[in-house]
Amino acid sequence: MAFESVKALIAGEHPEVSWVGIGLAIGSVIFMPMLGIAKQRLADQLGSAATAGEGRQNMLCAYLAGALLVGLLGNALVGAWWLDPAVGLLIAAVAVKEGAEAWRGEGCCVDSPLDGVGF
Repeated sequence: MAFESVKALIAGEHPEVSWVGIGLAIGSVIFMPMLGIAKQRLADQLGSAATAGEGRQNMLCAYLAGALLVGLLGNALVGAWWLDPAVGLLIAAVAVKEGAEAWRGEGCCVDSPLDGVGF
């Protein structure tokens, strides 16, 4: 994603307008927070770190969909073609950050599944 975004910015490639993509991004911005909140409530009831992590991932998905929506709408409505690849770079950076945190055992779901089991 990052390579394609940089290539598009350098070459000045104008992406096509994707109304389907805009619709999917709007749906994600609306429904992912609802799903994340529901999962967090369930996680609290169950005491499940995994379910809580899923809820946080749903919220992250909503934030990324919001960024994507800005890029898609900017291109579709005002011809800001550079927003789409710029948002691609932002999403790639977030993915690298989240991956690095997960690799180090940080971020969501860091509680050990053996906590409280007596080990």
